Amino acid sequence: MLLLRLIYESILFAFNSLRANRLRTFLSLLGITIGIFAIISVFTVIDSLERYIRDSLNSLGSNMVYVQKWPWAPPEGETEYPWWKYLNRPVSEIDEADEVLRRGKTIDNAAFLFGFSRTAQYGSSKIENATIMATSEGLLDVWSLKLTSGRYFTETEMRNGAPVAVIGYEIAQQLFEGMNPVGRTIKIQGHKFLIIGVYEQMGQDAFGTSMDKNIHISAVKSFYMVDVRNRDRGQTICVKAKDNIDNDKFIAELEGIMRNIRRLKPLEENDFALNEVSIISNQFDQFFAVFNLAGAIIGGFSILVGGFGIANIMFVSVKERTKIIGIQKSLGAKRYFILLQFIFEAIVLSVIGGIIGLLLIFIGTIIVSYATEFTIVLTMANIINGLLISSVIGFIAGFMPARAAAKLDPVIAINSV
Repeated sequence: MLLLRLIYESILFAFNSLRANRLRTFLSLLGITIGIFAIISVFTVIDSLERYIRDSLNSLGSNMVYVQKWPWAPPEGETEYPWWKYLNRPVSEIDEADEVLRRGKTIDNAAFLFGFSRTAQYGSSKIENATIMATSEGLLDVWSLKLTSGRYFTETEMRNGAPVAVIGYEIAQQLFEGMNPVGRTIKIQGHKFLIIGVYEQMGQDAFGTSMDKNIHISAVKSFYMVDVRNRDRGQTICVKAKDNIDNDKFIAELEGIMRNIRRLKPLEENDFALNEVSIISNQFDQFFAVFNLAGAIIGGFSILVGGFGIANIMFVSVKERTKIIGIQKSLGAKRYFILLQFIFEAIVLSVIGGIIGLLLIFIGTIIVSYATEFTIVLTMANIINGLLISSVIGFIAGFMPARAAAKLDPVIAINSV
């Protein structure tokens, strides 16, 4: 009870002192506010960016492997990307996707896909360089796509190359503003396509891709529109694992199937790449580790300046209140009471500055999220970090002035000018 009473009285003294010296308090708050604003805003932006990228990576599928010509990263243990080794590799083919699905025991579904650009037209409305996504029938399940109207392709339509298409939300808005696209016909490269469905709006991910801007057609139909034979147009086989399947087992089986399809000898290297989301994720782990360190260093200097400001103001405060300290000591105040009084004053000052800094960051996140498509969130972890940093800086900045005040001789202090 005595300790709690001493803490309460110390905090009360601190608040009274801060209220009595408003200009000095404001100047002290300014430094720590800028410091907390700098360091926590950096952490907030980095956390939001990381969350945005992680969500985009998760949309690619954690249980998914992309069979492609080019790997997404250099071989493990190497820093140089040996592109010359991959240049003459064959591209993935639609028949290989069918074989992978037929043979795989750990494979849930597989879809062949590639993209190309063409002009899409409906009446007088036209979209230049629209992205045409050509795939086999498994894409809806593999990418967990949803339709807002109409229907998806039937297996027969996909395999026979029927002139039908499912379009993205933005394509529908640009070509059919105010109209229902389902049942209408668009023209692509002289070919007419009946719109049978519209995908649900997904938004753009961190890599700039989105089904909202795609026109989805059968890969078989696309072979009459673009030459893909031995030409690299980003042909990919997206392979989805069954639920609760060990990832290593899934990869091993898929690699064995692809080697068998390509008729590779036991000592021959793979002429294909098995790309997983974890490859990109690991690259981003290193990137964000460096980014966080750089942000901490930059923000740390701002906090340091704010701490020096508080320490300076606290030394001035001790100087001004030397007589009061002498009187308090002569009336029986203990050293730790004087020590706590000034330490709590510094901590309170620093925490108030931190709260103002966090409030400014919160306002900034609302403005940025409202004005742009990028959502910035001030997390509870960063709020707690901001308050903890403020408290620690306040304690460090106030300790030396408080120690000097606690060691004053009461007689000399009372007689000071």
